Amino acid sequence: MKGTLIAFDVLDGRGAAAHLVDGQLDDLLIDPPDDRIRPGAIYRARAGRPMKGQGGMILETPDGPLFLRQTKGIASGDMLVVQTTTFAEREKATPAGMKLLFKSRYCLVTPDAPGQNISKSIRDEERIADLRAIAAEAVSGSAIGLIVRSSAADADDAAIRDDIRATAELANRILAEPRRGDPDCLLDGPDAATLGWRDWPAPDITDADPGSFARHGIVDAIAVARTTRVGVGSGASFFVEPTRALTAVDVNTGGDTSVAAGMKANIAAIRALPRALRVRGLGGQIVLDLAPFPKRDRTQLEQMARSAFRADPIETSLVGWTPLGHLELQRKRERLPLSECLPENVS
Repeated sequence: MKGTLIAFDVLDGRGAAAHLVDGQLDDLLIDPPDDRIRPGAIYRARAGRPMKGQGGMILETPDGPLFLRQTKGIASGDMLVVQTTTFAEREKATPAGMKLLFKSRYCLVTPDAPGQNISKSIRDEERIADLRAIAAEAVSGSAIGLIVRSSAADADDAAIRDDIRATAELANRILAEPRRGDPDCLLDGPDAATLGWRDWPAPDITDADPGSFARHGIVDAIAVARTTRVGVGSGASFFVEPTRALTAVDVNTGGDTSVAAGMKANIAAIRALPRALRVRGLGGQIVLDLAPFPKRDRTQLEQMARSAFRADPIETSLVGWTPLGHLELQRKRERLPLSECLPENVS
């Protein structure tokens, strides 16, 4: 099919959301196991033991330990309000931070950064003025900070106003929670359906009826994503193989033996890599073993990588080249690997 589709369904008892673009699975969200703390959760936590060797401190919560890096002026036993930032690796404490962020479809509420701002991607001056007026009305009398997201550019004014009000009210409620008492979860992290509604652009079609994944071929696409090979045309491919320490990406030219085969395969692989990592839920250290190419073309490939990941919603940094000629990336762990969210056989 042409166009975009968002489907909501249940896989193995877990909520899931999928985003298709022209019939291809472009993004996939699946609720994590119950013993995992989701990014975005807010806790009243008790400061525990400092870990000087790692430059942080363990925090106690009812759902498991958190790891906080900003520990200046914090003593063991202090009660803090913190927000989880990423998923943790197995057997490690979940990372958390002191700065709170409340994110919704049309706005970001930033308690630690006062002021009202409009996304820089919105350039229509008349629309900017309208959005400023809506934002000022919605948070009138509140000192919290606010950023109107780019998704508000073409949205209904009443929907934007209601969304900002609801998000601001939630933020004010959390901020009013006492910094005393037992550790507690003040706000759960968003589930897959909420993340899909919040972060994906409005689709041409939405299907939330049971069995939507099977109807639109998403179950088959997930089965393909479980494999390591990703074809990129003309016989070229790359393999995505996660290990405990890092994810290795190996680019192959296939049967093409021309002089430019290596660069063509590398460019195609870099363009396809963000989607491949998104769908598989992979983050952390990413190491690319590229097909053979002249060293003088490294700058071109770096530019291609920056361009490809700039459009990706998950923060990814280009680290540089290793002495062996591998390209290293560092990607935020906003999701769990597909292999951890679902068992091997799901229908």
